[in-house]
Amino acid sequence: MKDKIIQILKENSKNPVSGEKLSEYLKVSRTAIWKHINQLRQEGYEIESLPSRGYLLKNTPDVLSSIEIQSGLKTHILGNKIIHFDSIDSTNEKAKEYALQGEKEGLVITAEEQTKGKGRKGRDWISSKGSGIWMSILLRPDIAPCQAPKFTLLAAVAVAKSIQEETGLLVHIKWPNDIILNKKKVCGILTEMNAELDRINYIVVGIGINVNQQENDFSEEIKNKAISLFEVKKSKISRQNLTRRILTNLEKYYLNFVKKEDFSSILKEWKELSCNLEKEVKVVLNGKEIQGIAKDITEDGALLIENREGKLIEICYGDVSVRGIYDYI
Repeated sequence: MKDKIIQILKENSKNPVSGEKLSEYLKVSRTAIWKHINQLRQEGYEIESLPSRGYLLKNTPDVLSSIEIQSGLKTHILGNKIIHFDSIDSTNEKAKEYALQGEKEGLVITAEEQTKGKGRKGRDWISSKGSGIWMSILLRPDIAPCQAPKFTLLAAVAVAKSIQEETGLLVHIKWPNDIILNKKKVCGILTEMNAELDRINYIVVGIGINVNQQENDFSEEIKNKAISLFEVKKSKISRQNLTRRILTNLEKYYLNFVKKEDFSSILKEWKELSCNLEKEVKVVLNGKEIQGIAKDITEDGALLIENREGKLIEICYGDVSVRGIYDYI
């Protein structure tokens, strides 16, 4: 109901809309309209009440609701349906619920905050309210399950490119799923799959970006590892604009990959954005530590490490933690 009211007010941005007209069009009482208007004001919408004339929308908050994100979004699939939550445990968990209920590909779950945000290997992801982009995208690609690890790299390229285009900031990718800014983590990507032996039922791509947090918004525990776009840009970033750009770029890379099943161009861009390649790294694999030089990424998205004996070791997804020797990346 609130989305419908906002849509009507947006369509009549220069002319007030009376409560009577809103109630007639939406088939609810004027009291219900008044209550929804007040709720929208509490959410940050600046709605002016003009005596004997009606309601006029003066300003909109930077919320990640469907009506705001879809306004100006020119994708074909991603974001055709957006479900927005003020607070949620995890956008990935909610997207998986909808996937099992049969929701179509392209569904996007957004939230103003997550109370149990997820990182790789069960780690917590701090998702403060109204300051970041916390969203998950449902995909149903008709490709073999063995191709699934590529989607994390694909999403990382799309997000990194989007941040650079929207903010002008130079970011890099730390294998396999972190976006790095000034040697600190600004974004994490968590890809989860449900599949059978010969087919993928669905993939959920979870994206968490620190957008407008200030330094004191991060706990002492993660302050030396985490950073926001605002801290470097020194000005507020539109979460709506960045979200639209990410969905647009992600759809472009995604459709190109599933149609052609050619990962070479995406892999090339990934390597250009990498902060690991040709650097000394430490890999923790099944409790054992491997040190060496990160030499390359395979076509399947695995990391090739050259150890101190000159042997190439292929590191796959799922049980790997990559850190730099002297700093976070």
